[in-house]
Amino acid sequence: MKELFVDHIPSPIGKIVIVVDGDELCSLDFEDYTERMMKLLKRRYAEVQLKQVDDPHGFSARIRNYFAGDYESLTTIPVNTGGTHFQRQVWTALREIPVGQTLAYSRLAARIGKPKAARAVGMTNSLNPVAIVLPCHRVVGSNAALTGYAGGLDRKQWLLRHENAKLNAKEEFWGHSSEHFLL
Repeated sequence: MKELFVDHIPSPIGKIVIVVDGDELCSLDFEDYTERMMKLLKRRYAEVQLKQVDDPHGFSARIRNYFAGDYESLTTIPVNTGGTHFQRQVWTALREIPVGQTLAYSRLAARIGKPKAARAVGMTNSLNPVAIVLPCHRVVGSNAALTGYAGGLDRKQWLLRHENAKLNAKEEFWGHSSEHFLL
């Protein structure tokens, strides 16, 4: 049985549950999605035992700092996502989307060298085990529509507003267009 550390963090969008494997974050989800989180953890580790630890490796504090406006506090949290090679490519590319910017699924697919894989990118985003830290909320539909978010579209919208994100209806790469729309 794999022992993992767990902590619960209050946030403006609901209680967050983080799970740490060694010194790497392996899960971040919302408390009302604990069943989904446990399903993903069991898929990866088979049997798991969660041990409550306050602020493992300072990750909880960094997440609280993000909600307090320190957007860079998450960028160096080490993650252990598991997943296939393709999934890890997508999840790694999420960290390259700057705070305050959005990117269409099709552009993210092109960015990882798989321009025809927009649907697969979308499905992979829905399985992101460390939401917010790997900012899948910054990925939007090709018309800048807020589509899909495992934690709910209300949370996605809140996170983008929190980051002062601009939606780009022209689908230009990471906001290099003059047409932006605030959420």
